[in-house]
Amino acid sequence: MTAYDGYNAIARVYDRLNAELDYGAWADFFEACFDRYLPVRPELVLDLACGTGSMTLELARRGYDMIGADGSEDMLSEAMMRAALEEQIEKPPLFILQDMRRFELYGTVGAVTCCLDSLNYLIGEGDLDACFACVHNYLDPNGLFLFDMNTPYRFRTVYGDNAYILEDELVNEDGNKSEIYCGWQNAYDPETQLCRFYLSLFEQNADGTFVRSDEVQTERCYSLEEIKEALARANMEFLGVWAGYDFAPAEENTERWYFAARAIK
Repeated sequence: MTAYDGYNAIARVYDRLNAELDYGAWADFFEACFDRYLPVRPELVLDLACGTGSMTLELARRGYDMIGADGSEDMLSEAMMRAALEEQIEKPPLFILQDMRRFELYGTVGAVTCCLDSLNYLIGEGDLDACFACVHNYLDPNGLFLFDMNTPYRFRTVYGDNAYILEDELVNEDGNKSEIYCGWQNAYDPETQLCRFYLSLFEQNADGTFVRSDEVQTERCYSLEEIKEALARANMEFLGVWAGYDFAPAEENTERWYFAARAIK
């Protein structure tokens, strides 16, 4: 299997650059969906495109038997190192290197979660269909698929051709602090619906100099109708889409959609 190499440069600092995310509130939303749409909460859950394992570990702490799958060896390495330091988890998650368009499991699961616009990275024709078909295949009958995606509004207005600088401090193994900067230049093409992110990461050395790493990532903008149609083709029942963890209705200026779908078997 070919690993996804889009996170080679930033895997080690990914969580620091996304420190504002509230995984506890996000997990609360998932559990609210479990209670709303399932007769009982699932025991076994797949966290698809799990990255550094933040959601995988959050759900594992709540007692779920977790599988974390990702296509990046670097991100999975971070997830496994974090899991090894956990003291609140009775059963450590199983982390596997898998392509989300053609992943394989040993059996079915009660729910699949997929966070942080991971599905927008499916940029090829038929990629979204392939992923949804895999999810359907490995879900229990009536099992839940909970995922989010960036909206067209976000691609047009927040991404566009805008540039951003992210700054943070990283505490090294020796306890010393170092500065990290991430320069982020966007290039969105509304004709192809593709947005390229040109990332430059600067990490400070002990002597005050900086090391630069560069990488390019690409996301695809999907319309709400395209997503619903892909779910239907995969024999997944669309249950709802919201603008936040509080089930607020999605509006024209919503930047991230939160979806719930059910496997019909």
